Amino acid sequence: MLIEAGAPEAALLGLLGLMVGSFLNVVIHRLPRMMELRWAAECADLQSTAENPAPVSTEPEPFNLMVPRSRCPHCGHQIRWFENIPVISYLVLRGKCSQCAAPISARYPAVELTTAVLFAWCGWHWGLGWEALAWCGFSAAVLALACIDWDTTLLPDDITLPLLWAGLCAAGLQLTDTALPDAFWGAVAGYLSLWLVYWAFKLVTGKEGMGYGDFKLFSAFGAWFGWQALIPVILMASVIGAVIGIAIKLKGNLREGGYVPFGPFLALAGLTSMVFGPSAILAAIGL
Repeated sequence: MLIEAGAPEAALLGLLGLMVGSFLNVVIHRLPRMMELRWAAECADLQSTAENPAPVSTEPEPFNLMVPRSRCPHCGHQIRWFENIPVISYLVLRGKCSQCAAPISARYPAVELTTAVLFAWCGWHWGLGWEALAWCGFSAAVLALACIDWDTTLLPDDITLPLLWAGLCAAGLQLTDTALPDAFWGAVAGYLSLWLVYWAFKLVTGKEGMGYGDFKLFSAFGAWFGWQALIPVILMASVIGAVIGIAIKLKGNLREGGYVPFGPFLALAGLTSMVFGPSAILAAIGL
């Protein structure tokens, strides 16, 4: 640890969290679209032949996490720098576009504030050091995955796989309390456990109960927390998922197909494990 934990460190990392949260909003919005464009290009390449070449892309400009600049989805107004200050701009604009007065989703400041709180907690708990930065990165990745999965039912490999490897590296560098052998077997057990559940459910019902992204996210949690944490994490995710799923069903708000993505509940269990520890989850549910 470079600097002892305390309020100043929490405030500094909380400020960093606001800025990272603003970037996460871009990732949450654009990464699924980038994946769709990549899949479309790959499909076009596979279908193309010498006699039937692939169609020329109609995308007007490059689309990635950096370009084009953010715009209002309603009127196309380009967001200026002073309209993009985390949380403050949302409050000043009263949650509306400065040009067309269309409402701005409250999730933008919510993501920024949540990231700030998680980063501040890391600063309070670990101070300013590599441990805190490692867990800040964990928090940001898991929050982004939760939002993307809720919106699209996708858990992108672009985030889950780096998160998995980062957990193994953090264990190897002793940036977490997880020994490297426990992290390795946690990653193995996390993936295989949900993979087996997936195939058992599919063989019995003929349906897919979850996606491969859930396996990879659970594997990443095994790498960060060790194999011992897998049961508390999956129990918490399952209980929360069941409660929220039943509530959504009773309200008649289920999506087409009648499913609720599991990734956000896994993510919540993972963040809870970071803050309180896996053993606290078992105690909370009476085990």
